[in-house]
Parts: sequence; C-alpha cells; structure tokens
Amino acid sequence: MDDAKLPDGSIQSIPLGKRSEATYDGIKAKITFEISQIEKLLDSGKPLFDLCKIKTPDFIEMSAAALLLHSFYNGLENILVLIFKHYNKSLPNGIKWHMELLEQAFTFKEVNKSIFRIELQEPLDKYLKFRHFIRHSYGFQLEWERMEDLIIESAQSVLRPPV
Repeated sequence: MDDAKLPDGSIQSIPLGKRSEATYDGIKAKITFEISQIEKLLDSGKPLFDLCKIKTPDFIEMSAAALLLHSFYNGLENILVLIFKHYNKSLPNGIKWHMELLEQAFTFKEVNKSIFRIELQEPLDKYLKFRHFIRHSYGFQLEWERMEDLIIESAQSVLRPPV
C-alpha cells in the first residue's frame, strides 16, 4: 500500500495501518484531497506571494496574503486531525489545542516516527502563531513586519524544495 504524503516528503510517509482496505482507502483519499487543496491554494497564491517579494503590499494585498497563510495552516491541521482520528488518538482540547496538535505531530510515535520532518517544527510554529493572530485580530491590525518572513519564505518554500 502507498502512503499519503506531500510530494517533497514534508509530511513523513506515514503507514496508515493494516486496517481494512476500505478504511485505508478512505483515509488515504481524505489526506490526498487535503494535500491537493493545499497545492491548489499555494499555486493560486503564487502571484501574490511573488508580488509581496518585490514590493511592500498594501492593505488589500496583505489581507489576501494573510488569508492564504491562514488557509495553508488550516489545511495542515486538517491532515493532522485525519491522521490522529485514524489511529484513534484523542485530539487535544482546550484553549491551546492548536499548539498541542502541532507538538503531537512531532512526537507522534504510533509508527515510530513523527508526521513532519523535524526541521519543519520551527517554521510551522511560526505559521501557527500567525494563524492565531489572524483569528483573533482585525484586518487593520496587520503589520507587514509580522508577515514578511512568512511570505518571503512562503508556505511554498516550507513545503517544496527550492527550484
């Protein structure tokens, strides 16, 4: 059986278990769908990311870029939730559940390896913190300085090797 993962291996190849073929096919299809949605998001956002690399974005461009970054991280969380549910792992709850979910992705030992490559822990933590900021702020509070590194590095370069 093939494992579900992003093309460059950012998400480790996680064996999805030896459950029934239907269960395996279902979880693999759901993860593959989420990955395709993230890829589509990043491909669609590439012109905006490129524009932000050559000029300081205005309010509308920053707002659009913030939504792309937020959606990117939400897609990753969707994948984590699918994997944890597949293994019948209890999901974190409470006020810090997003942070705990990401931490568990790096300590997930169901199959003796983490879900993400360890070198992604710091960059993904930055996206998580930005996601939290976006969820709890007003658009006029966006500051380019808080976003610049996330855009310049961009979700694309976090998940894809440089070309």
